[in-house]
Amino acid sequence: MAFFVYVLASRQRGTLYVGVTNNLSLRVYQHRDGSGSGFTRRYKVTRLVYYETHEVPEEAIAREKRLKRWPRAWKIQAIEQFNPDWRDLYEDLNR
Repeated sequence: MAFFVYVLASRQRGTLYVGVTNNLSLRVYQHRDGSGSGFTRRYKVTRLVYYETHEVPEEAIAREKRLKRWPRAWKIQAIEQFNPDWRDLYEDLNR
């Protein structure tokens, strides 16, 4: 089973949210329909802009914690290296 660390954004260089899950498609759907978290619902953070896959849940959780401690500029740099156009990657998950 795969585990995912992901970043959602409200818009390009907007509000960011970092999370971890074992079902990325479902989790992003939950954020999009408003049942994912109060933070993402309040700030309309629904665009999947970054994710990485891990095989071990403890590694994914540790990575999520590290990303959450990163300065905002580092998060933006990671997103722009992975997804320079800040495309919403959610649609790519279901192909």
